[in-house]
Amino acid sequence: MTFIDKIQVAERLRYGQRLALELGCGPRKRYADAIGIDRLDYPGVDMVGDVFEILRSLPTACVQSVHAYHFFEHVIDLPALLEEIARVLKPGGLLDVEVPHFANPYFYSDPTHSKFFGLYTFSYLARDGLFHRRVPGYGGTVFFELVDVRLDFDSPFLVRGLIKRTIGPLFNLTRWLQEFYEENLCYVLPCYQLRFSLRRLP
Repeated sequence: MTFIDKIQVAERLRYGQRLALELGCGPRKRYADAIGIDRLDYPGVDMVGDVFEILRSLPTACVQSVHAYHFFEHVIDLPALLEEIARVLKPGGLLDVEVPHFANPYFYSDPTHSKFFGLYTFSYLARDGLFHRRVPGYGGTVFFELVDVRLDFDSPFLVRGLIKRTIGPLFNLTRWLQEFYEENLCYVLPCYQLRFSLRRLP
């Protein structure tokens, strides 16, 4: 499958323009200045096609930041995606990822969701100095350092959403509270999504 480049990214690179990518941006980009990448040709999409093919077409270390909002849960080979993102990111570049938490009751309704995410998911895939719990490494090169993790609480229903948005942030006060929440309370007060911030290692 060939991809469509609507904005001539190669030209931007030739003139040294700072680049940010938004993967799986859908019909509405969250970052106006980012290059929107999606498989479907929505109005806000700048490059249409398979994310792996598009990333492979970009030069090494040409991007300052990569953003993905509810995209990673659709990707089957997460380590391969992280490796390709790491290749295009400049050293010190940022990767921001938002994904549904595994306790989100709506996660299971979408048949295109193939990956679960919890507090420690990127601890298996990046250098983690944040959490007390240590997880095993499964080999391979580590390209990222985990900079921050946030639990987001919300609901599409007004009253429940208000309650969750009021109580939920308390669990982000410390890493200990985040770990306590996920181990003991995640099915009592389900988290809506997780926000991960990672930095490309030199």
